[in-house]
Parts: sequence; structure tokens; C-alpha cells
Amino acid sequence: MRVLLMRTCLSDAIAPKVWKATRRALERAGVEVKVPRGQTCCGQPAWTAGHPDQARAVARHTIKVFAGSDEVVVPSGSCAGMVIHAYPELFAGQPDEEDALDLALRTIEFTQFLAKHDLDPRAKACGALTVHDSCHMLRVLEESESPRDALAKVPGCEVQEMAHADQCCGFGGVFALNFPELSGRLGEQKAQAAAATGAPEVVSCDLGCLMHIAGRAHRTGIPIRARHISEVLGS
Repeated sequence: MRVLLMRTCLSDAIAPKVWKATRRALERAGVEVKVPRGQTCCGQPAWTAGHPDQARAVARHTIKVFAGSDEVVVPSGSCAGMVIHAYPELFAGQPDEEDALDLALRTIEFTQFLAKHDLDPRAKACGALTVHDSCHMLRVLEESESPRDALAKVPGCEVQEMAHADQCCGFGGVFALNFPELSGRLGEQKAQAAAATGAPEVVSCDLGCLMHIAGRAHRTGIPIRARHISEVLGS
């Protein structure tokens, strides 16, 4: 089985350890991973900011980069949701509509891919942690079980559920820029809820959420670490 790995621009620029851990986990599970060169952004920032023409230009490049027949695995519910659900709308009636629909059908979030093919990355043992359900993962992809199913296969992993795990962390991409005070309050509430479980770290399928939660925790002295689920599964 071979897949194409979408690194995501956030991981590529800020935390390459996330996409590298994703690749490591997939390869340990017996998957051949190809990382196409020339990747940039899926176009979501421009799309959610209300600039479809700019989003379409960026997305068109992504469609070309990931041309082919292999499944495209994305370590981000947010970026996966953009390709799967927004691309068909973004390219409706456009010359690239068929190619956009094809990529949407081949794209899948990382933990959903593991669940779909019943794969075990054989991760190293870990201890207690809590899980944040990102809005895009939960509400766009309608998924909450695949991350927990993957963690259940990690030796010693104990998921301690936080209160209001489905509540937004306040990041929301451009939302954090447009409404910084509200975004900050939500991020602090999420960090407090995670710390209240007694687990030393919070994991999620979206790097943006984790950066936001970790940032608010650091600024307000809340004792919680943040780690992408790929880093747990790829350990």
C-alpha cells in the first residue's frame, strides 16, 4: 500500500517533527509513504477569510502536486476537511472541478486512515493523556473515535477525558486574528480543562489547536503540555 503524505504548511514551517512522526508511524505500520515535493498550502486561510479566488489559486497547485491515484494522508483534521469538503464547493463549475473532486475522494485524515485499514504503528509506551477534539475533526469530518482507537493500541496509554472535550479551543485560524480576546479566553479554558484531568499532556489531530492551547497555558502558568497525536503514534 502506498500513500501520498500532505505535510501541511503549518507543520512544514513550524513543527516538521509532526509530519515526520506521521511518516514514521505509517511506515512502521507497513505503508509506503511518498512525500510530494512542491507542497505549499491547501488554501484554507484564504477560503475562511472570504477570498475564494486566492484560495482557488493555491488549491489548484495542491491538486497538481497530489495528482495520481494514491490516497492522500493528512495529519490535520482541518486541512483534510478543507480538501474533502471545501474543494468540491470551491471548484464547482470550474475547469478543475473533476480533478478537485478526485482529490477530495482520495484524501483522508491520518487517524481515520489508520482506522480504515486497521493499522497499528506499534508506538512506544506512553502514560496518561487527554484528548482535544478539534472543531474541524469533530464537526467537519464528524470524527472523534479514530484518534482514541489509535491511542488505545499504544502500550500503557490512558486517555483521561476532559470536561467539554468538544468545545472549541478558540484558535480557528483567522478567527484568532480577528477576535484575539475571545480566542485567548477560549484557549485558556481549554488548557484549564485539560490540566484538570490530571494528565500531563493534551493531544489532538490539529497542530494549530495545540499551538494555541500550549501558548495560553504557558502565558497563564497552567501545567499542561501539548503534543500532536502523530508524535505519540510515531514515537
